[in-house]
Amino acid sequence: MTSPEDPLPPELSPRAQAARLGGVPREQADPATGGAYRAGRSGRKAERGPRRRRSRWKSLLLLLGVLVVLLLLVVAGTWIWADGRLTKVAAITDYSGRPADGPGTNWLIVGSDSRAGLTRQQQQELHVGSDTGVNTDTIMVLHKGSNGPVLMSIPRDSYVTIPAWTSSSGTAHASHKDKINAAFAAGGPQLLVKTVETTTGIHLDHYTEVGFTGVVDIVNALGGVPICLSAPVVDAKSGADLKAGCQTLKGTQSLQLVRTRYSLPDSDLSRIQNQQQFLQAMAKQVVSPGTWLNPFTLYPFLGAALDSLTVDRGTGMWTLSQFGLQMHRVSGSGGKTVTVPLSTQNYTTPGGASAVLWSPSGSATLFDEIQNDRPVTAKSNPSGTTGS
Repeated sequence: MTSPEDPLPPELSPRAQAARLGGVPREQADPATGGAYRAGRSGRKAERGPRRRRSRWKSLLLLLGVLVVLLLLVVAGTWIWADGRLTKVAAITDYSGRPADGPGTNWLIVGSDSRAGLTRQQQQELHVGSDTGVNTDTIMVLHKGSNGPVLMSIPRDSYVTIPAWTSSSGTAHASHKDKINAAFAAGGPQLLVKTVETTTGIHLDHYTEVGFTGVVDIVNALGGVPICLSAPVVDAKSGADLKAGCQTLKGTQSLQLVRTRYSLPDSDLSRIQNQQQFLQAMAKQVVSPGTWLNPFTLYPFLGAALDSLTVDRGTGMWTLSQFGLQMHRVSGSGGKTVTVPLSTQNYTTPGGASAVLWSPSGSATLFDEIQNDRPVTAKSNPSGTTGS
């Protein structure tokens, strides 16, 4: 008769038999006793550790997968929501004699001075007056190409030929000479696009417009725009009172900066440099991780931008994101900011208005380089502001 301390013979051990049949791990059958099962739980304890570790890894991987799926759904939902809120207009149209589509991508950037929707108090706070017409203080072309991005400013007082056009009421207008911003005032985005294309020979692919309140709302949603000014900017007409040096501009201050021209030494040309510097600074803030990784900044910014921007019908969120990325890159070592070369800055039109004239050779070279995606040889505009 066996004592309690002795193992059962192999032929009588149910666990040894189960091990042979695959029911119990073989390591639990003691080989020293010929396969007899020795009482105890050592084998089961040795197996439980790896099983628990595998179970934890599976749980972690499952949780990670769920988080990735949720993130993708949030991104996709935000993308669809944003794309559906864009305001689009028929700014880009085909016509006889239109410049051919060249390499690269060209955006026309327009800053509108429309006061529509502003209360009298807002007009006073923003120092924008109460004019009822619609003009543009900013006209730029952003080129994305193989030689780095180029941001070219077109002075709003450029005296050019505005092509023939027909108003929405059916009234035909013959081509005539006028300041380039008159095209926007008379025929809106479509006539301005056609005027820029026919006078420069540059094929425009996209159109982006922002108004007074758009600048204020976007900057405030971003929490301000850091910028460094080389000199104080003080201007009674725009309300600007900005110190020299590095600072963070709020919405109203930003609008004051990009509108100031009368107190600057070169008037509109100095303002162009300020506008270029501000747009680059704002683009840097837009693409920063502090904006895209913080939902409390991202969604207010997207809401303000989508409510403020007007784009062509071919622009979606992907195109708009590429636009923002190129605006950021233009301030880097591979980018360039230029202004159309001028031959005369104090031209008087037949009607008695002050205007500027483009340099025939310098402007033609610059336009050809952008249209054909060649390296731009024009000198970059200096950064910073001048004047007080």
